[in-house]
Formats: sequence, C-alpha cells, structure tokens
Amino acid sequence: MSIFRKKKKIEYDSEKQKPALKTSICTGEKVAGFIDIDTGKFHDYMLIKGSQDLMEFCDNCNVQVADLKKIV
Repeated sequence: MSIFRKKKKIEYDSEKQKPALKTSICTGEKVAGFIDIDTGKFHDYMLIKGSQDLMEFCDNCNVQVADLKKIV
C-alpha cells in the first residue's frame, strides 16, 4: 500500500451540477458534493475532515474554494 494518493479528476456535468459544500449547524461536519441545478438536490461525494480534504476536492473538480456554493 502506498502512502501517496493518486489525484483523480472528478467527472461531473458542469451544465447540470455545481460543486458545493454542505455544513451541519449542530456538529460542524462538512460534506463536499454536487447540487443538481434543475432539482436543487445535493449529492454527497466525500466527507471533509480538514483543509487538506477540501483542497483535494477543489483540485479534483478544478474549482476554487471561494467558488463552492455553501449549504447549511
């Protein structure tokens, strides 16, 4: 097992989905995922445990942290 993770680009339809970050008010837990533009439904992709996870998600989606839609 390698300690180095391969960067895997996340494939999503940018015309139908938008990267987003959902945060729980009670626990502060953060989940990165995608919002379906047509329905507004949030689809979980990965749990964000720290800033490294958030940066990895943004790098793999090719978006900036500031561009993520925040959902509470």
